[in-house]
Amino acid sequence: MKRLFDLCVSVSAILVLFIPIVIVAIMVKLTSKGPILYWSNRVGKDNVIFRMPKFRSMQIETPAVATHLLTNPSAYLTPIGGFLRKSSLDELPQLWNIITGDMSLVGPRPALFNQDDLIALRTENGVHKLLPGLTGWAQINGRDELPIPEKVRLDVEYLHRQSFMFDFLILWRTFIKVLARDGVSH
Repeated sequence: MKRLFDLCVSVSAILVLFIPIVIVAIMVKLTSKGPILYWSNRVGKDNVIFRMPKFRSMQIETPAVATHLLTNPSAYLTPIGGFLRKSSLDELPQLWNIITGDMSLVGPRPALFNQDDLIALRTENGVHKLLPGLTGWAQINGRDELPIPEKVRLDVEYLHRQSFMFDFLILWRTFIKVLARDGVSH
C-alpha cells in the first residue's frame, strides 16, 4: 500500500509541478555555471548506495560533505541557492528516486555516503532497514539543527511507529514547515 501511495503521489506531483520544475531548472542554469542537477551518492535501504539528484544550490567547486561541516556554507551558495534550500524546491528531483523505488515519500533522510557516524548509528539501531524518505519524522522535528544522536532517536521512533496515518501526519507537517520555511539553517 505504501509503495502504491508513493507512486501515485510522486507521479501526480511531477505532473502538477511540471511548470515550476522547468522554471527552477532554467533559473539554476541561468544563474550559475555547471549542471542543473547535483547528483550525490546516498545511503539507501540496507546501506546500499544510490544516486540522488537535487537542483544544484551550491557552486560546482563545493566540497562533497554535509553542509553543516562547511566552514561558511553561505559562501558556496549559487545566487538562487538560498531560496531553493529554504523553499525545499531543490528536493523536487528526488521524486524520480521515489518512482524508481530508491526512496519513499516518508522515511529517514538518506545519509551522504561519507557520513560514517550517522550510518553506523542507524545500522546499530535497525534504521538501515527502512527505505529513505523525501521527508521524515526527524525532518519535521528539527531538520538541519538536530545533532546526529537526536536524529537517529527520531528515526528509531519512526521505525517503531510507522503506519499510513503516521506517514500522512508527517507529510502534512512537512507541507506546513515548507510553507513556513522552518528548520532550514543554510
